[in-house]
Amino acid sequence: MRTVLVTGPGGAGRTTIAAATALAAARPGVRVLLLSADPLGDLLGTPAGPPDAPAPVRDGLWAARVDSGAHFRTETLAFQERAATLLDLLGARKLAGEELTELPGSEQSALLHALRRAATGDWDVLVVDLPPLRDALALLALPEQLRRYLRRLLPQERQAARALRPVMAQLAGIPMPAQWLYETAARWDDELAAVQSLIEDPATTLRLVAEPGPAAAEALRAARAAIALYGLRVDTLVPNRILPGDAADPWLATLVAQQRKCLDEWHEEWPAGTPVHPVAHLGRDPRGPDDLALLGSAPERAAESPVEDPWPVEDRLAEENLLVWCLPLPGAVKSEVALVRRDDELLLTVGPFRRIVPLPSALRRCTVTGAALKDGVLRVRFTPDPALWPRAH
Repeated sequence: MRTVLVTGPGGAGRTTIAAATALAAARPGVRVLLLSADPLGDLLGTPAGPPDAPAPVRDGLWAARVDSGAHFRTETLAFQERAATLLDLLGARKLAGEELTELPGSEQSALLHALRRAATGDWDVLVVDLPPLRDALALLALPEQLRRYLRRLLPQERQAARALRPVMAQLAGIPMPAQWLYETAARWDDELAAVQSLIEDPATTLRLVAEPGPAAAEALRAARAAIALYGLRVDTLVPNRILPGDAADPWLATLVAQQRKCLDEWHEEWPAGTPVHPVAHLGRDPRGPDDLALLGSAPERAAESPVEDPWPVEDRLAEENLLVWCLPLPGAVKSEVALVRRDDELLLTVGPFRRIVPLPSALRRCTVTGAALKDGVLRVRFTPDPALWPRAH
């Protein structure tokens, strides 16, 4: 399945571009699903259905809207039923569905669940209208982070001792985790693993939508390092709402010049292999499939598996007794980069973004001796630990 994740700075028209992308990909024999948390009725000319029953829009295209409120109520009531025994022991009064109001974070949970459902569907192309750029990057990093938390808090190997829990509870004088807790954690881990697999799939790419200007330029510059940090791949940069270049009005001509300047900078800053596909301003808010067709779409291209490791380790043992881990972080600022070695993991922070990554096996037997950020690449130097490094005979 080809997956296109569409995001961009808030107000840039990402939902419109996502709908245009899905419409352009739909054709006889190709099944396309458009997934969004926003209303799609005005854009598509027909309301979207729920994630478990997407509504047909036209030949080859279906649309689904993620309802975070409904998802929160369904999941909370289901969890309440699974924990019924414990709640009864505590004397808790169960909550009714009509009194449940969604909590912060329910939007992310609902969208991840919808992605999980879409990943198991019979679709050729999946187009996902993600939240604004910074929130989208945090969302895409969430499955990996949550799975790490589950492994640390409820390690699977602890389940092997479940037969001993009654004895251990008597000896320790405290209740041990119930089996349903481990089963719930395992179910969550399976769902998160499926979403993580979809995000990391070579056929999944990020499509960035931005209206050219200083604010969008700064947002994209800050996001480039985070995109590399999380191992995401950008297939196209879509400058949206491009004004006609022959404006006679001085005020409008100033905006045109600002857009042109920003476009020139994006062509220089982004890698040569990243297409920049401008989309013209219609002079009105797009409504219906005909307007979406006027916008066109970035050319579709198959996402190829990377032919080389994006985070390679340079072998400098013979010359300098060093191994150097090269982490591309384009656009990163030295003052906003921090790293900490913790056991066999590296805690890497870039501005407001953080990722905890396992060290390659060879580097686990080394100590960190320095790091430097130059030309958009963070090079972390490792020196072999004599006590752990195999000796030549």
